[in-house]
Amino acid sequence: MRGEFEYLLLCAAARLGDNAYGLSIRQEIEDSTRRRCSLGALYTTLDRLEAKGLIDTWMGEATPQRGGRPKRMVRVTAKGMRAAAAFYDTVARASRGVAWQTNQRI
Repeated sequence: MRGEFEYLLLCAAARLGDNAYGLSIRQEIEDSTRRRCSLGALYTTLDRLEAKGLIDTWMGEATPQRGGRPKRMVRVTAKGMRAAAAFYDTVARASRGVAWQTNQRI
């Protein structure tokens, strides 16, 4: 895994479970980070994670709410879960002993 955005995407997909698809993942990332998430970055990263075997994607059923377009559904693979856990462990180890304090409101 390469970095923060891939980790955020894996976390969002895992948290959403059966409801994980492009736009719901985008909303989950924006809600948790309080930052905008471009669809281009999201779908490019989905493609990269799928090529690495960290997620599986498939096209769901077309829905009238989406103008007859199907959703790109996402599931985190076991390999993806291991990669996310390893990334988290690395950040936790690197952060040990560091006290980040700020008066700024994020």
